[in-house]
Amino acid sequence: MDIRKEIESYVPFNEQETIDKENFIKFIDSSNDVLTRKNTFGHFSASSLVLDKSLSKAIILYHKIFEGYVYPGGHADGDDDLLHVAIKEVKEETNLDVKPITNDIFAIQILPIKGHVKNGQYISSHVHYDVLYLLLCDSNIDNIKIKDDENLDVKWVDLDKTYKEDIIDWQRPINKKIVKKIKALKNTDYFL
Repeated sequence: MDIRKEIESYVPFNEQETIDKENFIKFIDSSNDVLTRKNTFGHFSASSLVLDKSLSKAIILYHKIFEGYVYPGGHADGDDDLLHVAIKEVKEETNLDVKPITNDIFAIQILPIKGHVKNGQYISSHVHYDVLYLLLCDSNIDNIKIKDDENLDVKWVDLDKTYKEDIIDWQRPINKKIVKKIKALKNTDYFL
């Protein structure tokens, strides 16, 4: 896949995404490695907002390192098929089967990651160039399981609660944007 072409063809939803899109392209053009953690300044990650069939609930999980709720996602780790990464991360973190509502990127954002210790090793502060996909839960929603080494909790919440006080502070405006975009598209053929 050509990530640069995917980002170039992405139509920003708001000012944050317009600025981030420019920075995504600058990052791709100025770096030899955007897909692995060897690039300690930043690297690509893929995440998703997983919706139930009614499109009114989403999954959030309590991330140990971030010390708050976020949506599922993870590092590209060399995989340039970011939709595949997003789907794989949902399965690993929740045990749920999902399918894309569309194969297109639904949102982009540059996320700050604070310095932390993981598996006994210090990981310096860096940024995630995150692409988000909209996924639909394709299995029994009661089959949720927690990935103990990363998360303390996984739960379904109403869409409007995905940007409230339980969510990590820097994630709230991103989630609010995503929910606003979902609501704007809800009565269109996007969800058919």
